[in-house]
Amino acid sequence: MTTMYSGAGVTPAPEGSGSRQGRKRRWTPVSALEFVGCDSCRMTLREYEALDEDVKVEFFDSEVECAWMLREPEHLSHAKPGARLAELAREIAMTRGSPIVCCGEAQLRLLDRDSGQVRVMYPDQTVFLRPEGADSANRLFVDVGEDAYPDVVLEVDNTRDTRRDKLVLYEEWGFPELWVEVPDSYAPSRPRGLRPELRIYVLEETGYLPSGVSRAFPGWSAPEIHRALNEPVISAETSAVLRRVGRALGVREGTGPDDDPLLGAHRAEARAESAREILRRRGIAVSAAFPTRFAGGPAVTAEAAVEAAFAAGDEADFFDRLRGQAASET
Repeated sequence: MTTMYSGAGVTPAPEGSGSRQGRKRRWTPVSALEFVGCDSCRMTLREYEALDEDVKVEFFDSEVECAWMLREPEHLSHAKPGARLAELAREIAMTRGSPIVCCGEAQLRLLDRDSGQVRVMYPDQTVFLRPEGADSANRLFVDVGEDAYPDVVLEVDNTRDTRRDKLVLYEEWGFPELWVEVPDSYAPSRPRGLRPELRIYVLEETGYLPSGVSRAFPGWSAPEIHRALNEPVISAETSAVLRRVGRALGVREGTGPDDDPLLGAHRAEARAESAREILRRRGIAVSAAFPTRFAGGPAVTAEAAVEAAFAAGDEADFFDRLRGQAASET
């Protein structure tokens, strides 16, 4: 695990990253935190930096020279929600028409410029709604207070309880939205008081407030997210929810499914096939290059392609009409 720490100090995160501007940073003492389900290990900063990348660290504090690691090996029920969230985000991104980046267990680090001390956390998934916010410096960590913050951070509570430790840290570091997932798959060592659910915390001026719906993913409710994270495969019902959320994000961004390279290509192929079938039934022959010409032509709606196919006298007339439709829409 190679880490380079800058002495530049901590400044407020860029506007829009979720940090509260001008908010004085607190530094909750380790003695006030209880890392349930973790064992502590004495460790200097130098020893931490020399750790193998496969070593799972929940939290490290250079001031007390200690690291906290999961007591039990990571089970599939702990690893699955983070991986599934990346799948769900990809489907939402396709409908929105612009990429969403998930960086997994990205290292989150905080440097106290007054003391020079370092704290590090590892969430189970980090989600950036805009690719430029993710690892913009081509690094394997997010420098808290310096880099763009993830729009959503996911913690999976299977053998531990985030409410008693990392929730406090995420809040005081200024992360805009935290999801805490307790999987349906039961773990015998699960702390008492935890039941299967997803809890959403959104950052306000007064701190984290519980919310029944995501702010980053408009309209996506906690029960819907929990169900999606725990399904064996993504169901038709969940897919419908993902499309709904993706469309809402698309309205915000001014993008849609046609802007996604893969989904847009599939939709263009479907429109070309529909238009070619209409022309064929009307007795109008088309060339073998028809699908390629259609894909390389102007972007038009399915309705415009059908209208042109019903009105065209031949293939050349069809593409002339498509160009006319596209010109009238600009």
